[in-house]
Amino acid sequence: MRKIFAGSTLVAVVAIFTFGCTQKKDYKGWPQYKGSNENIHYSSLKQVDTSNVKQLQVAWTYHTRDADSANHSQIQCNPIVIDGVMYGTTPKMKLFAIDAATGHEKWQFNPFDSLASDKRMFFIMNNSRGVAYWSSGDDKRVFYAAGPYLYCINAATGKTVNSFGDKGKIDLHDGLGRDVADLFVTASSPPIIYGDIMIMGTRVDEGSHAAPGHIRAYNVRTGKQFWIFHTIPHPGEPGYETWEDPNAYKFIGGANVWSGFSLDEKRGIVYGCTGSASYDWYGGNRLGNNLYADCLLALDAKTGKLIWHFQDIHHDVWDKDIPSAPALVTIKKDGKDIEAVAIATKTGFIFTFDRVTGKPVYDIVEKPVPTFTDLAGEKLSKTQPYPTLPAPFMSQRFNESDINPYLPDSSKQQVLKAFRNYKTDHMFNSISLQGTVVYPGLDGGAEWGGPSYDPESGILYVNANQTAWIIQAIPLNNNKEKANETNLQAGQRLFKANCMTCHGADRKGSGTFPSLINIERKYKPAAFDTLLQSGRRMMPAFRQLKAAERKAIASYVLNISAEQLKPFINADSHKDDMFKVPYSIVGYNKFLSKEGYPAIAPPWGTLNAINLNTGKLVWRTTLGNDPVFPHGKDDSGTENYGASVITKGGLLFIAATKDGKFRAFNKKTGKLLWEVSLPAPGYATPSVYELNCRQYIVIACGGGKMNTPSGDSYVAFALPSK
Repeated sequence: MRKIFAGSTLVAVVAIFTFGCTQKKDYKGWPQYKGSNENIHYSSLKQVDTSNVKQLQVAWTYHTRDADSANHSQIQCNPIVIDGVMYGTTPKMKLFAIDAATGHEKWQFNPFDSLASDKRMFFIMNNSRGVAYWSSGDDKRVFYAAGPYLYCINAATGKTVNSFGDKGKIDLHDGLGRDVADLFVTASSPPIIYGDIMIMGTRVDEGSHAAPGHIRAYNVRTGKQFWIFHTIPHPGEPGYETWEDPNAYKFIGGANVWSGFSLDEKRGIVYGCTGSASYDWYGGNRLGNNLYADCLLALDAKTGKLIWHFQDIHHDVWDKDIPSAPALVTIKKDGKDIEAVAIATKTGFIFTFDRVTGKPVYDIVEKPVPTFTDLAGEKLSKTQPYPTLPAPFMSQRFNESDINPYLPDSSKQQVLKAFRNYKTDHMFNSISLQGTVVYPGLDGGAEWGGPSYDPESGILYVNANQTAWIIQAIPLNNNKEKANETNLQAGQRLFKANCMTCHGADRKGSGTFPSLINIERKYKPAAFDTLLQSGRRMMPAFRQLKAAERKAIASYVLNISAEQLKPFINADSHKDDMFKVPYSIVGYNKFLSKEGYPAIAPPWGTLNAINLNTGKLVWRTTLGNDPVFPHGKDDSGTENYGASVITKGGLLFIAATKDGKFRAFNKKTGKLLWEVSLPAPGYATPSVYELNCRQYIVIACGGGKMNTPSGDSYVAFALPSK
């Protein structure tokens, strides 16, 4: 039975909705990523409502024709609709335009056509979550990132706009203020546009060799860089003093806005949330609070000047960065309307602030947290910020009593034994040599889909993951080269320092990262060398590795016996010492039973409605049902990636789950009203729009995550045509 928490009576729920803020803007279309500058995932359309949603049927399906099941391709794109045309991306990072009423293709743009010789484009399998649109008269452009390039495409023809940048593109490596040519730089989220200014974030490596995540603005017509905000401050800039090493800005990376932006167009304020500083799991070489990593930033959109900031994690060593762009909301408090900004975090907190001043709407207190660590050189923050309201939208501690009761007895004992060997007593425990239970997990709490907001009621909706992970540190005592090393010995050392985090010490993979056992059957040495230099999907490029180092790794991973006993000779042996860290982690490992079931009790995915006017939870329900879990309740909930959309018709639409369902809930009560099976799971955010007096709801069905089948379709739903 699906569990729903609500107020004591339906009257109470209705009262909450009538108390909310009056809707002032019409949200009938879907002209940009997540629907609007406010990033609230809201549509004012109401043709489809609670009374007829069960009549929804497939209106059209568009196949991109380039799914890659062997490499677990995905589609995470939230498509936009302009003048009856839908723009989105494919699993292999092509850009398309289709008729939004029929799904008929108008054109596709393939970035490979002009850049097939660029090894960095091998990373084209990176995920794209959306595109941006700009027009002036007959000049209509679509912007999106593929590989290391931001492209400007003619919206009518699908051809590059050659007057922009370098023949229609700009290289995101350029203009960061230091040489990052050999480092991984791309973008998974689209830019946001303010007048003729295009503001861009990036995705960068999370290892020790990472580019800085500075925010840049470009002229939307020419591609010329307009301003830059240093998310890792330079000498003389505010925040520089929060790094104990005065040279940190020269070599520390990360602190990047990878999740996109929101914009208060009336005030000219752009808001973005930054990632953690690199390396994710050890901060001994970046002591201090590390501004502006893990921050909500409010910047002047015209100049890039900082207006205010809030750091939600000090000196992050848990990869707990804010996972999505903030939502611009209006909160009624003490009889006044406060135009505010809200963020939902991986830790299960919601923070709210006045948009202009940055003053918290609900008080935030700094609470003492554990500071003990067994990692030499590490120094944790003594406190972390906690909001007084709203209350956390999920539990924040995995107790022994929370162990999955539906596991077979032998598995339950195995999980219990492991649990008692790990650090478990606080969500801010240090990553440790013994292993630390990270809960909320690495993927939240909230994730990159972000919250949805109903401007009529003041209610924020957050889908959450409720699974635990194990992160165990391991010393890199052999991080430096040794005399008379063989290629095999060097390859093992370099694998441990660069590859083990994702692929595990035994090379069998960890989390969503694949096994490398028998990989020599798939890759010859030359192709493997290209892979190391260019990356693929979630794997960053390792262009910082020298030829001798790549050759040594290949000898180990590909089991090339003829190369393994040869001496390892590296002419640049100490060039990158400043980037090296003394610890890595064993892998990204979920806390699972031997059968592969979560160690923690279900539900593993929830959907939560929070009234921002009061800070109170309105309702909570499980989200999804794990199709392979044979025990316990029908609704186990599942991990979920992607977000919901809210409509004036009283509905909340969401896919996001492992079971491949698309669902509609009553937004007031959380009651499930409709569900349908998709051709592949929809790890994306839906789009809602109207054409020819017909309302459509579209979801990208790319699958690929959590070992689900990959897909290539966008599916549109509508009521039967009359």
